[in-house]
Parts: sequence; C-alpha cells; structure tokens
Amino acid sequence: MRTYELVLRQIEADLAAGRLRLGDRLPGERALASLLGVSRPSVREAIRVLEAMGVVRTGVGSGPEAGAIIVAEPASPLTATLRLHLATSHLPMGDIVQTRVLLESWAVREAAGRADPEQLAAAGQLLDAMDDPDLPRERFHLLDAEFHVALATLAGNVLVSTIMASLREAIHGYVVAAAADLPDWVATAGELRRQHRAVFAAIAGGDGDGAASLVAAHIEGFYRTARLT
Repeated sequence: MRTYELVLRQIEADLAAGRLRLGDRLPGERALASLLGVSRPSVREAIRVLEAMGVVRTGVGSGPEAGAIIVAEPASPLTATLRLHLATSHLPMGDIVQTRVLLESWAVREAAGRADPEQLAAAGQLLDAMDDPDLPRERFHLLDAEFHVALATLAGNVLVSTIMASLREAIHGYVVAAAADLPDWVATAGELRRQHRAVFAAIAGGDGDGAASLVAAHIEGFYRTARLT
C-alpha cells in the first residue's frame, strides 16, 4: 500500500466516526505526518486528492482560511468514493484504458460547444502548463492526468467526474510506468501535446463527435505504444 493511502484511510475513518466534521480543520502536514508515521509529501498528496474530490478546501498563509478544511459532509457516498480511489491501484491497465475511453469520449461529446467557460479555461491552463519545454517528466504526467479529469468534468455529470477523479492515481501510475520505457520521450511528449490541443479545440468548437474520436484515439494510441515498447 502506498503511504499516502494510509492518510486517506485515516481521514476516512475519522469522518465515519465523527471525529472530523464539516468545517473542521485537518492537522498540519507535519503533525499529520508524525501522527501516522508517514512522510510530509505523502500527506500533501493525500490532501491534494481529497481537494480534487471536493472533500476539503485548502488555503495558504496563516489566517483563518489557511490549511485544509473539511467542506463535504461525512456521508456514505464519500466513503464509497474514497474506497473506489484506493482500489484503483490494483486494476488491470487494460480495464482502466477501456473505462477511460468510455467515460471520456462520452464526456467530451456532451461538453462540446456548451462546457462551462470557467472549467474550459481551467482545462486550457493545464495545457499551457504542459507546453513548458523545461517541464520535468513527472510534472508533465501529473498535469496530463489532471487534464483528463478536467475533460470528464466538463460534461457536468457529477458521477462521471467523481469516477474519473478516483481513477486519477491509477491513470498516473500506468502512464508513468509505460513512459519510462519509451525510446524518445521528447517526441512522445510533443505528440501528446498536439493530441491534447486537438481534443480541446474540438470541444471548444462544438465538434462533439470529433472530440470523442480524438480522445479515444489518444488514449488507445498511447496504450498501444506503451505495450509495444
């Protein structure tokens, strides 16, 4: 089990037991890491996942809005979401790819031409960040996973976006593992950027079928290339 998963399980248990409630602030990174016997980066990753799921809101600084605050009720749907997230690291790569194709192709088709402008702009900012030629490979992979979760969110279906958020770590994990063996990462990254931009342009331009076809080809193409390598 990854160390950050221990943090997620502890937070889940505290929510279920009522030790944490809506509006409560989580302990700081140092305190939580010491309490659970894990590293601060593991705590930071767990908080990031919880924020993406809408469980916590984070703020910077030292004022009343600083730190991670519980903003979701500790109800059974939350527990199910966290359990799904923890389970994804054990799923076969092929199953993840098929699920991504189904969810993302549907989501971009639905979102084309009518996505929320702010959410669409946020997805575009992720692409801009990936365009940095000096971007470390690991950071590129993280942004790549975030972009695909953002695409699923554009359709406005809460369940689809929740499932994709839960799959984020599984997606990141298999992409990192596959990319490590690619013979020319620079060329691969350039092609991934081009494909991302094409999907984004089709959504913004209202071409739902085109966006669905492009995102499916993008996901399946990388999978084929990685397996061949």
